[in-house]
Amino acid sequence: MTDAELLAQPLTLPCGLVLKNRLAKSAMSERLGTPDNHATSGLATLYGRWADGGLGLCITGNVMIDRKALGEPCNVALEDDSGMAALDAWARAGSRNSTSLWMQLNHPGRQVPRGLNVASVSPSPVPFAPALASVFATPRELTEPEIEDLIARFGRSAGFAKQAGFAGVQIHGAHGYLVSQFLSPHTNHRTDAWGGDAERRARFVVRVYEAMRAAVGPAFPLGIKLNSADFQRGGFTEEESLDVIDRLDGLAIDLIEVSGGTYEAPAMAGIRADSTRKREAYFLDFADRVRARTKVPLMVTGGFRSAKGMAEALRSGALDLVGLARPLAIDPNFPNRLLAGEDVTSPVSPRRTGIKAIDRAAVLEVSWYERQLGLMAAGHEPQPDENLLLAAAKIAVGSGWDLFRSRRTRA
Repeated sequence: MTDAELLAQPLTLPCGLVLKNRLAKSAMSERLGTPDNHATSGLATLYGRWADGGLGLCITGNVMIDRKALGEPCNVALEDDSGMAALDAWARAGSRNSTSLWMQLNHPGRQVPRGLNVASVSPSPVPFAPALASVFATPRELTEPEIEDLIARFGRSAGFAKQAGFAGVQIHGAHGYLVSQFLSPHTNHRTDAWGGDAERRARFVVRVYEAMRAAVGPAFPLGIKLNSADFQRGGFTEEESLDVIDRLDGLAIDLIEVSGGTYEAPAMAGIRADSTRKREAYFLDFADRVRARTKVPLMVTGGFRSAKGMAEALRSGALDLVGLARPLAIDPNFPNRLLAGEDVTSPVSPRRTGIKAIDRAAVLEVSWYERQLGLMAAGHEPQPDENLLLAAAKIAVGSGWDLFRSRRTRA
């Protein structure tokens, strides 16, 4: 079987959904919602391009479960059935060409830029490292009633995603957002039923999954994006991640996407000193360990650039789906080219300003890719050679305006 033929093989998930091939888009924040956090026509334009580009699975950027708890200005938030027409248009466009479109649901927790929300919350009031303390405020500790409300919100939002026509839902349990904060001893210092040992720190994600499953039923696909580790001293470890996977396996989860890192230690962006260089993707060694313990379908995201690297990973048995993100931000037709057997390698590499504090945090790099998504949402082509510092100026102006509009709508 050639590399292209292997990538084109269908995959059946435990719930019975059949994905047409092994190429999946991982979530990237688009920041393409309205100032009051509803979907826009630009999302339908963008996701239609990706659907036409040949993906088997496409996962949206993080949709927030609480309009009062945004991670960025102009995030889409899904609290109720308002704005359902725009969500339906997004779902229909992203489902073209037999693409399975899933919605990622998220709560930012402590990872909130200063001034965006009234306050940020987290399992515990743990401040950020000095390099990011000026950007992210120290959060307030969640009360137990607030925790129960958040669990219910995840469930309701999953039900509305299904109602809008999305084919599945993914929990964002990685990259230092709220679910990840509960799992990590670095950010969860609680001593009650929601923290302490690894079992109690995992209680939140288990309850979130159960609430979502109750809302959508047994035949609707539910997945999770989970850190292999935080890559921070005193943080979430690979052993703890494996234990969480065991728990979710027992609850009949349909797909586990492996990633890693936080804003403070952004391994998901390739900024990891000990990343494996012999294999193309960042987290394949951990995926090997997961595969030895479970048959749950696995998706690995981070680092895939060539058909050869993707096919080698699939042949190893370490994963079932190849997760792509930034290659699709600069070439939405990349999957079609891979499936056609072209000898193509994505030119994506980390964007650098030369300013160490900014480059290590990777915040500007994330914004640069968001800008490429915005260009496609407006009907333009991405600009893969756009200067990062020039783009930074445009991003700063746009972000400031979006922040002003966002705060004004919630005043």
